[in-house]
Amino acid sequence: MNDPQSHATHLPRRTFLKEIAVGTSALATSGPLLAADLFSPSAKEARLPYRGPNVVIIRFGGGARRRETIDPEQTYSPFLCHELTRRGTFFKGMEIATIKDINTSHGEGTLYIITGKYDKFRDVQGKFLGARFESTVPTVFEYFRKAYDVPDHQALIVNGEDRADEEFYNFSNHHLFGAHFRSNTLSLRRFKTYLLRQQIAAGQWDGKQLKQKQRDLAKLEAIDYRATEKNGQGPELTQFWERWRKYYGETGLVNPRGDRLLTELTVRALKELRPKLIMVNYQDCDYVHWGNVNHYTRAIAIMDEGVRQIVATVEADAEYRDNTIFVVVPDCGRDNNPLAAVPCQHHFNTRSAHEIFALIFGPGIAKGAVVDHRVDQIQVAATIGKLMNFKTEFTEGPVLAEAIA
Repeated sequence: MNDPQSHATHLPRRTFLKEIAVGTSALATSGPLLAADLFSPSAKEARLPYRGPNVVIIRFGGGARRRETIDPEQTYSPFLCHELTRRGTFFKGMEIATIKDINTSHGEGTLYIITGKYDKFRDVQGKFLGARFESTVPTVFEYFRKAYDVPDHQALIVNGEDRADEEFYNFSNHHLFGAHFRSNTLSLRRFKTYLLRQQIAAGQWDGKQLKQKQRDLAKLEAIDYRATEKNGQGPELTQFWERWRKYYGETGLVNPRGDRLLTELTVRALKELRPKLIMVNYQDCDYVHWGNVNHYTRAIAIMDEGVRQIVATVEADAEYRDNTIFVVVPDCGRDNNPLAAVPCQHHFNTRSAHEIFALIFGPGIAKGAVVDHRVDQIQVAATIGKLMNFKTEFTEGPVLAEAIA
């Protein structure tokens, strides 16, 4: 297997200073740049082509505790619990560490998974209950794209439409990585932005209506606060949305919604974009905050069916079959609200909010193995690096060695 080297950590000092000088000059003439812009792909060493294995990360998310998922007597996810666990290595004792100011929630859990580090995140704008976080260390997407010549449309996050903050977890603000090595994102918000751009450019409105549509588009674009996609998502994603528009139309009344939408986007991405690394951020379990526990258990069943469809899509594809590894892991567990009779919350730092699990299966993964002892959620990132053969030098958790056959 290849041993890719980190670019910046091995730069000769003269080259490093030259890149800084070029970047500083650009700042003076072209306006503000991200720190990572100083390390443009054109300045990097040639990257290696990637041959696999592909990895599909499924955030069994929105907060899913062990009782309703991996307990055979009470599960609402029978495919995961009874079938998939036999195909790979099942970490029954995975936890989110109990550390002061470490939260058990969705954005935080996602970043723990893809960065391999527990951190104390704060909303970048200081908003109360805000969840717009920026990681200070690279994500697995950045490590991967820095090591290999893989375009951003083949390193994807599939995200829910009402979690805009999580659409930008595909790159960190680390000065050696960042936007140039980001993944791309599929979500209904991205489609709406694409569609509005196309409709305005086609002259669909004029007068006051046009001005209102332009304000709507500016509002959608403003969500990308780091302004990385002002001109769209690139030709491959534009063509993806063109096919989506042709099939589902423009009304939003025909395409699936909620986590079923994420499954559909993932299945289409596998067939059309051929990702090497993709993460699906399921989320509907969190609707239990409205107080109805059926919102939670029903969402688990929908995720389980989504996993079944994604696995079937991979197994039906000659290029993906036998060359794709799945990593299934929740963002957080669930606990009880001590202040009100609302079931299955996750903000009260009790034990069950920290207790999760992970399942890894595919080529090169030990089959039928069950690991009972405690392991950490942050170990997932280093394990993905090991499986895809790229360095994860800023992760803090060791590899889940029991999974490696």
